[in-house]
Amino acid sequence: MPDRVAIVTGAARGQGAAIVRRLRAQGCSVVAMDLVRPESDDQSVVDCQGDIREEADWRAVVETAVERFGALHVLVNNAGVLRSGSIADETAAGMRALWEVNFLGAFLGVQAALPALRAAAREQDAVIVNTLSTAACRGFAHHSAYSSSKFALRGFTQSAASELSRDRIRVNAVIPGPIATPMLDPVVVERLGKDLLVGRAGTAEDVAEVVAFLVSPAASFITGSEYSVDGGQLTRI
Repeated sequence: MPDRVAIVTGAARGQGAAIVRRLRAQGCSVVAMDLVRPESDDQSVVDCQGDIREEADWRAVVETAVERFGALHVLVNNAGVLRSGSIADETAAGMRALWEVNFLGAFLGVQAALPALRAAAREQDAVIVNTLSTAACRGFAHHSAYSSSKFALRGFTQSAASELSRDRIRVNAVIPGPIATPMLDPVVVERLGKDLLVGRAGTAEDVAEVVAFLVSPAASFITGSEYSVDGGQLTRI
């Protein structure tokens, strides 16, 4: 897949870093965005420190992609935060903070990238992939802020797929289950993994493989879809 350019958020570690590596393996040039500056020795990866909650940071990252590589074909909204807590203990400030990362950040990314994606789509497929969670399909107890933010992003994904189809921009989502990344406690991940149909927790690479498929020409007939990468977790809930 030559001459494709992608932005990946939350790219400094874990799932985001795995997505960057996988997209590079199939020929994409990548702008890796994170609050903590990602570090790569690959000349086709540009590391950008930025806050997805800030419109100015998004504009700068999109401009970097277009100036460095000439276009933008792919946006992967991978960044997110996870926090548990009861409804009684949740605060308005805490709810806003989590929603700003998990939902608003992805929305601002799509909005900022849209002109460049539309321009790229005149010649070839342009793609957006949003990272949800099984908590976007089932409301988990003690995760009201997290689940609701991911439900919102799920709805936005479907709406964007419908609206942007006229621009030849495909919009899909991945739905990870328990994935062994630095964001989750290893003991909790191991316990959850044992209850899955496949008998193990997922890896960042498991998710990256599905993202790589969705942004490739092999998925050109797929939009408005959700791909569960959950080891069968949703079938057990």
